[in-house]
Amino acid sequence: MRDLVAQQEEYIISMRRAFHTHPEVSGQEFDTRDLLIRELEGMGVPYQKVPGTGLVAVIQGARPGKNRLLRADIDALPLQEDENNLKGPKTCVSARPGVCHACGHDAHMAMLLGTMRVLLQLREQLCGTVYCCFEEGEETNCGIDAMMEALKAYPVEECFALHVYNALDAGKVNIVPGPRMAGNIGIGIYIHGRAGHGSRPDQAISPIIPAAHMITLLNSAFMNRLNVEETVTLGLGVLKAGTATNVIPDEAYVGGTSRFFSAEEGEKALALINQIAESTAAMYGCTVSYQTYRHKISPKAVINDPEVAKRTADRLRSFGLGDRLADCDRWFASECYSAYLDRYPGALGMLGIRNEALGTGAAHHNEKFDIDESVLKLGTLAELAFVFGEKAPEII
Repeated sequence: MRDLVAQQEEYIISMRRAFHTHPEVSGQEFDTRDLLIRELEGMGVPYQKVPGTGLVAVIQGARPGKNRLLRADIDALPLQEDENNLKGPKTCVSARPGVCHACGHDAHMAMLLGTMRVLLQLREQLCGTVYCCFEEGEETNCGIDAMMEALKAYPVEECFALHVYNALDAGKVNIVPGPRMAGNIGIGIYIHGRAGHGSRPDQAISPIIPAAHMITLLNSAFMNRLNVEETVTLGLGVLKAGTATNVIPDEAYVGGTSRFFSAEEGEKALALINQIAESTAAMYGCTVSYQTYRHKISPKAVINDPEVAKRTADRLRSFGLGDRLADCDRWFASECYSAYLDRYPGALGMLGIRNEALGTGAAHHNEKFDIDESVLKLGTLAELAFVFGEKAPEII
């Protein structure tokens, strides 16, 4: 298996660089999809276009068995890339101003294509069908609903995905049970008052004062009313109201996010946010409304299934890669891959890319973000370990 993947390394790296050079933002991955289709058709793999820019490719094994799903996200970020990483010049840089793969989705696509090429070589030993999903718009969650709707047509039983991770050393992979990435509560609160002149605040109803109190009350409530044994963060990033110093506005806005790993505590936190917003506004004669598209829990937390995680890690050990398995902290970023795990047993693996000598280790969504391409073989082997978790090919 390791030899088969090694034979694909040059291809995987070349595809990662092709995707990296020509990135596209969420919902606009048209050239990216065309490139993926070119590769799929070159392999002779049938595929379905998902409304938007997503794809589902199908590799049917010659033997009966479980139907499994592999997923890669395909979008980039609206960010100007730095030509240098933390150490010096990068191997390749985006050719599109203001857009770059600063989260590693280029690597995710390349590894999945490499995995598919190996699966085609092992089709006679492959049990069941593998559905390979290339998902639109993970950064904005704009493609997840269409993908989940499309997948209703397929008898998927288990799923697996990888995410490159800057906080883990290159050459290491983390595949463990339980919470791996946080769920997200989007906070978007409009406070409605009554506008007036700044000289007579008594004749207006200021939304600014309750907005300020909401912020302090939310911080206090998160410290005192949520379970201290369950981490729930609060990050308020926006407070907007008014445009003139002598005019009291009729509306204020408070926005931010909260991250959690326990579904129960996440629901509790959202209810607490709403209770404080509404009661505080009422005290000052104001009302509230919520920003519909963001004031909710989305996505949920990524929680790995114990059996799938253990089986995949065990198969990697059988490949002679037990020393590559490593532990790492939970990641407080959020991932719409949680929607797959909400429907199917599965796991998300973290693939380390931090290499100080190469300068790869900058934070995700950072202009200096870069990956150590030598890890792409390991990621491909992790995906194959999932596919062949219960029955390894006879060649092993």
